[in-house]
This record gives sequence, C-alpha cells and structure tokens, in this order.
Amino acid sequence: MTLAALAGRPADRAIGKPVDLDLSGAWLVDPGAGREGPADLVIEAGQIRSVTWLNGHDAAGIDDRGIVVAPGFIDLHAHLREPGGTAAETIASGLAAAAHGGFTTVCAMPNTTPPVDRGAMVSAASVAAERSGSPVRLLQLGALTAGRAGEQLAALGELAAAGVVGFSDDGSPVQDAALFRNALLYAGMLGLLVVDHPEDLRLTAGAEANEGLVATVLGLRGWPAAAETEAVARDLALLADVVRDEPRARLHLTHLSTAGALAQVRAAKAAGLPVTCDLTPHHLALTDEWLAGARRWAWEALDGDGAPRDPWRDHALVAAPYDAALRVNPPLRSAADARACLEALVDGTADAIATDHAPHAQVDKAVEFGVARPGIAGIETALGLLLGAVDAGLVPLRRVIEALTIGPARILGRGGPADERAAITGGAVADLVVFDRSAGWTVGAGTLLTRGFGHPLEGRELAGEVLLTVAAGRLAFEAPAAG
Repeated sequence: MTLAALAGRPADRAIGKPVDLDLSGAWLVDPGAGREGPADLVIEAGQIRSVTWLNGHDAAGIDDRGIVVAPGFIDLHAHLREPGGTAAETIASGLAAAAHGGFTTVCAMPNTTPPVDRGAMVSAASVAAERSGSPVRLLQLGALTAGRAGEQLAALGELAAAGVVGFSDDGSPVQDAALFRNALLYAGMLGLLVVDHPEDLRLTAGAEANEGLVATVLGLRGWPAAAETEAVARDLALLADVVRDEPRARLHLTHLSTAGALAQVRAAKAAGLPVTCDLTPHHLALTDEWLAGARRWAWEALDGDGAPRDPWRDHALVAAPYDAALRVNPPLRSAADARACLEALVDGTADAIATDHAPHAQVDKAVEFGVARPGIAGIETALGLLLGAVDAGLVPLRRVIEALTIGPARILGRGGPADERAAITGGAVADLVVFDRSAGWTVGAGTLLTRGFGHPLEGRELAGEVLLTVAAGRLAFEAPAAG
C-alpha cells in the first residue's frame, strides 16, 4: 500500500507548506504514550486534529509490516559542513537529506571551518536554516574549547545565550583532564550538557582500522578498543568528581562502539551518574570485515553460539577491499562489539541512536583508504539499517523508534527544544514520519539528497521507504509519486 492510496496527493502540496492528511489504518508508534497499534490520524493545516486507536474488526489486517507512523526522528549528531565545507554539504542540503531520512530535528556539530565557538556563528547557522525553506529544526552545538584547539574553554556563556543545546569538540576530543573537568563544571552551571567523543589520541595516532584480524590481514594500522574505554573511564571519573560540586553537570558520550565502553556506562548509570550515550546505525549493522569486502550484516557475522565467523573461510568477501567510504571514526568494530551495541540498545544502556552524518567531498573520499577523511553520510540510510535489525528479530520496532525520538529528546532536556516533538497527540502541531516497511529502496546517487560523495551501501536495497516527513506542521519531504 502507498501513501497515495491512503491519503491522495494534493497537487498543491509543497515543501514548507502546512499539511492536510487523513491516514486511515496505519500502524502508529507513539513512544511518548508508550503505545503502538492500528490507528487513524487526521491532520488539518499542520495540526493533529484526532488520533483514533482501532480495535476489533476495524484493526483487522493492520500490522507493523506496512504503513508506519511515528514521531519525527531527532538526530543528536550530524555534520552539516557549513561554513567551510559546502562542497560536501550545506545546511540546506543537510536538512533536505534529514527529511528524506525521517528526521525533523537535527543537532549540528560545531566542527565547521571556522568552528562554531562564538554566538554570531550560531545566529548565522539559524539564518541559513531559515533561508533553506526546510521546516526541519536545526539545533546547534557549540565548541567546547576555543577553536576546538583543546587549550582553553570557548565562550560557553556567550554560546549558551545564543541558544546552543550543548558543547562538544567532536573529532578533536579534549585530552587535558583538568580542562575537561572545568568544562563539565561550567556547562553544568549553564544547564547544558557536554558531548564527548571518547578517544585517547595517544593510542590512535596513525590508526586506520579496528585492531584485530581484519586490520592485520589488510596491513592496516590497528585502532585499539582501549582508546575508547580509557577515555570513557576518564570522563566518568571526572563526572563523578564534578557532580559533588555541581549536580546539574551532565555528560553525553557519543558514538560508542565497543563492548567495554558500554559496560562502563551501564555500571555508571547503575551508580546514579548523570551520563547518557548514543550509538550509530553503522556500528550496529556493519563490522570491520566490510573493509575486506564482506557485505553481510553484523548479526550474520556471528555463529549460533555468538562466536565470530571467519569471512575468508565463509567465502563472504564479495566486494573489493579498502573501500574508503567505510573509513569512520571510531572505526567499524568486530561483530562481537556490534552485538554488544545491539544489546545496549535493547536494555536501555544506550539512550539514543544518532547518525553521526558525516558527508565528504569527492576529493576527500575517492582516495587511498589510509588518507580518506573518516565519515559516512548516514542520515538517509539510518532507518533502513535499523529496520534490518528489527527484521532479524534482534530489537523491537518500538525500541528503535524510542531511541530515535524520546531518547534524544530526554537527553536534550525535558521541556527543551525537542521535547514537544517526540509524541503524537491530538491538538499538537504535527511532527512525524510516515514510512512503508513493506517497500524497499535502493541507495544511490539518484536516491540520496546529501551532497556527500560515495556511500558504502550504494546499490544496496534497504527496507522502509520514507513516504512523508512533516516537521512543525509543514511538509519536509514527500516521496515521488510512482508511475
């Protein structure tokens, strides 16, 4: 079934215009209400007029394998490259790609050129978002240190006054423990979170790929898991020290990728520390064996006992090795680490899924693996990768939707800039995504809206075609009509 069959396609429906929509017999997932099931949904002039849950005969034949409606997704971690890298992405193209992926709120990281370390740059990003015409909401993180140089704190108060939702030196993690402690303390006083990219740079100098069998066979310099676990241990120790003086201090650890780091966060939460974390879709679904040419999902790379399967013995290497599109930071890990990420998503250790959307220009990706810039332009393929794990029976659909909606909203803060968008209730302004789980789509230059060059999933069919994205009551994306 298509969206056209459900609601028609008014000829005047255009990006940025208020939406009228009558969806009958869709599967509604509302994590805010803790409920999912068959429902009818009516939207008039961008406002949700009614939500009717269906029962009995009215619900017959409706399940979560067809048309699904959910709150618009919230991405805590995206790189939009403006200013300084507009060949790879602009705010306009990034917001368009986000809408195609079902995202209605995007948190932009500050590692632009120059970095977002002054209030005027926050205002410039807001102006660019407004000029784009996209209704997708842009939220900005500010740099943690001046120029992201790790030597002195940025103008955190000025950035807070300009409206940032947190602070981060993502990509250039602060190595000075005393400086990072001060950052946690000061950000806590401002009521904002610190987002850290946990990496001990002393252990990753020159590293190219996850330390292990694949890196050894391919002759790539290994990136040890200890680089992440050591950094997480330091961050948690500093947080425990700071909260005694400033209980409002909050730490968010982004794109965790190892079983050891996730175990540390699980223990810290049990001890009551105010720490949250997110996972990326590519660290859930892909593994380092993709660098050697494998193209099976992470859950297919383990045997029935949970032991890793050898891609060479399994004849799983079907593509050329050293695909630079697969170089990411942190690197793709082992199948065991990917399984630990899935387990952390299911048990709630991981609070959210964030894409770490990191597009690059051709000059930075169409090069030798070891010199390629790290990053995957993943905001449009996130849902498809996650639905692969749902289809494999590894995580419930509702948990995935939670991690894309109320999980990020809670990290940003209850009553904060994204909180009201994470539920579907009558009388609210519509902020939602409609996708068809029964329909697949093929990743490629003709189907992606990002400017980023190359994609490791190019040519691959993913489940879950996004049919419609509505942000703040206005049309953000609509799939082209078939036929």
